Amino acid sequence: MPHRHTALPAHLHDIRRQVEGHARGYGLDFYEVVFEVLGFDEINMVAAYGGFPNRYPHWRFGMEYERLAKGYEYGLSKIYEMVVNNDPTYAYLLESNMEVDQKLVMAHVFGHADFFKNNFMFRHTNRKMMDQMANHATRVRRHQDRLGVEKVEDLVDRCLSLENLVDYQAPYVRRRPAAGADDDAPPVARGFRAEREYMKDYINPPEFLQEQQRRLDEDAARAKKVPERPEQDVLLFLLEHAPLERWEHDVLAIVREEAYYFAPQGQTKIMNEGWATYWHSRIMTERALRPEEVVDYADHHSGTLATSPGQLNPYKLGVELWRDVEDRWNKGRFGKEYDECDSFEARRHWDRKLGAGRDKIFEVRRHHNDVTFIDEFLTPEFCREQRLFTFGFNEKAQRWEVVDREFRKVKEKLLQMLTNFGQPAIAVEDGNFENRGELLLLHRHEGVDLRLDWARATLANLQSLWRRPVNLATRVEGRGTLMRYDGKEHSERRAEP
Repeated sequence: MPHRHTALPAHLHDIRRQVEGHARGYGLDFYEVVFEVLGFDEINMVAAYGGFPNRYPHWRFGMEYERLAKGYEYGLSKIYEMVVNNDPTYAYLLESNMEVDQKLVMAHVFGHADFFKNNFMFRHTNRKMMDQMANHATRVRRHQDRLGVEKVEDLVDRCLSLENLVDYQAPYVRRRPAAGADDDAPPVARGFRAEREYMKDYINPPEFLQEQQRRLDEDAARAKKVPERPEQDVLLFLLEHAPLERWEHDVLAIVREEAYYFAPQGQTKIMNEGWATYWHSRIMTERALRPEEVVDYADHHSGTLATSPGQLNPYKLGVELWRDVEDRWNKGRFGKEYDECDSFEARRHWDRKLGAGRDKIFEVRRHHNDVTFIDEFLTPEFCREQRLFTFGFNEKAQRWEVVDREFRKVKEKLLQMLTNFGQPAIAVEDGNFENRGELLLLHRHEGVDLRLDWARATLANLQSLWRRPVNLATRVEGRGTLMRYDGKEHSERRAEP
């Protein structure tokens, strides 16, 4: 990337100071924000790297740059801004933006910066990821210099194909028991305590002690199983147990670390974009907008909220739901009394004038992610007002059609799309399957089927790291199936669920 002065020019610095003052005046709280101004080619380069100026070398970044560059060249897409979760927060402005766009983008960025700092999903993320990404790039380049580009890039390809096999809830939930003192002595069944020696055989008959001993032995055997319980973080299991060379371990650890860094952004996409849009809208329309800028602002803001057929716009859904939450808590449209009211007219005109909406949205911003946000605050009234529906393909008519407008169906569909990013739930079940050193993965079928071609490719990549055959227990057309790859060929057989 070419080196040039990218700091804010004087007129943009004045706008930035003005917009930041408005944002803090509304109660937004964020780290220092560093703005840089880039040309369209430079911003496409940074966007291809996921918002970072330096990443490890890999062909997918070049492919993403080509896609972005062609989209801009043909007028199909344009990047107005980018913001990076870091301390300080980094944000990029497109040099060719109109002044009103720069103002809008700055207000939007301060909304994102507030969300990054305060939402619980981001508390575990590395706030110095700019430096860490550069460190990752240096480490991968060293491996390439020593081993060759093709060998390292081939491993990166395989690791990236597995980067979603992590436990997205691991930073917030303790999955493993706390480590305790090791006790190598085999457990012995002692039965119930007897106050008198002659009562022991009556209180603890031999058959009872045998049953207790059997259970203790089973528990001890289960404790030796690797993993002791299904491990959803497949990459962590590979790092701990796969026979990887040091450089392979390092590359896989890099891919896993970056996957966990980016995960909260996907888990809060609707909330985060809605929050930033809510605040840029308020700041612009109430404080920062000049009369001659209204038409351009309205044009570009409406473009952000436009919804294409068959697609969910997170900006639109997010901002409307934030506004709905604020309005409901301002008017008291929540709680037992409101929920039990069965009069449509009374509910429509319900207004207790509580004025608690602003405090409520700041509370929600801190404690929720997309799944809990939708689950807690999506209402039948909101679905009707926003005309939400589910759709599907009609095989008979050979066309896409509206399937359902019922609130419950719409909510279920949204939650299914958001939970685990709509991907199949996969966990390591056994690292010594059938006592042959094979890896067994379990697909917990929760309404999301596997794409069998992708599953086979994933098994092949896992086998290349595990060095032994890899198995996957799943369901195909409602029947229990065990998929297997031994390094040479794929096979499938019926298996009990």
